[in-house]
Amino acid sequence: MNLARFPRLRLAHLPTPLEPLDRLSRHLAGPDGKGPRIWIKRDDCTGLSTGGNKTRKLEYLMADALAQDADTVITQGATQSNHARQTAAAAARLGLTCHLLLEDRTGRRDDAYAKSGNVLLDTLHGAVIGQRPAGADMPAEMEALAARLKAEGRRPYVIPGGGSNTVGALGYANAALELLAQAAESGLRIDHVVHATGSAGTQAGLVAGLVALNSGIPVLGIGVGQPRAVMEAKVLDLARATMAHLGLPDLVRPGHVVANCDYIGQGYGIPTEGMAEAVRLLAQLEGILLDPVYSGKAMAGLIDLVRRGHFAPESNIVFLHTGGSVGLFAYPEALA
Repeated sequence: MNLARFPRLRLAHLPTPLEPLDRLSRHLAGPDGKGPRIWIKRDDCTGLSTGGNKTRKLEYLMADALAQDADTVITQGATQSNHARQTAAAAARLGLTCHLLLEDRTGRRDDAYAKSGNVLLDTLHGAVIGQRPAGADMPAEMEALAARLKAEGRRPYVIPGGGSNTVGALGYANAALELLAQAAESGLRIDHVVHATGSAGTQAGLVAGLVALNSGIPVLGIGVGQPRAVMEAKVLDLARATMAHLGLPDLVRPGHVVANCDYIGQGYGIPTEGMAEAVRLLAQLEGILLDPVYSGKAMAGLIDLVRRGHFAPESNIVFLHTGGSVGLFAYPEALA
């Protein structure tokens, strides 16, 4: 898997730490004191505007934008999008204009949600923000904006929501390499990788990378917004396309792609009791902040699965922390 042939900028603080969550593991152990050992891959520590998983994708996406002589980037997400915030920061660092189209997916209008957290940072990074109603055709909205900017003489580069295409997914194929190197150095046998999955790019990149490296490590995505069949189909298609982009044989099979979408609750960005418990547990046991939309719900799923005996005792589970803790400030009522 030769990633060196793809244009890449160095935006992230890498490698991110791989740490044991021993207090959480003990807290979740059964009456006999046995249970899986949980580790955390700290992609909340990538460094760009409070960090997060999108920075890995943006290293390749922004390099591609510069290779195409872009002077403007356009992307989209929900109002409190972590991806939008990191894209705005990357654009600021590179001297590019950034347009963000933010979709109202929750119906909330309160100041905490509409103006603080990620939205505040988007503004601080100098992004031009456009609001769109729930259910808008966001790819079409971005293309329409790109056409208008081209007519004005700008050179826009369109980044899909979540940075999730074959270029962005390279960031997590590379993360698979990084994770295996860290595990080898520390003598850690990884039995499972668990993370939040939404726009599919993180999971597709990890699956492609781990399969290409013949690691045998299964990846479980905890869904945050879509039904399982839809989520798994998106990840499978992108993982296969990423393999093709890498110039590798298509080794990804449907069995490599697993999503559990039982922890979404009432919908994307809507708090659940499990999420709130997971956020509090990690904060109080490990001093680590999750986010309420992605990593909080993913950790809620992991905690419930451990309690139900889904994972074998003494197995090693790596939870990939996708970042986004600044979003906590948009959910004070759920976490007070």
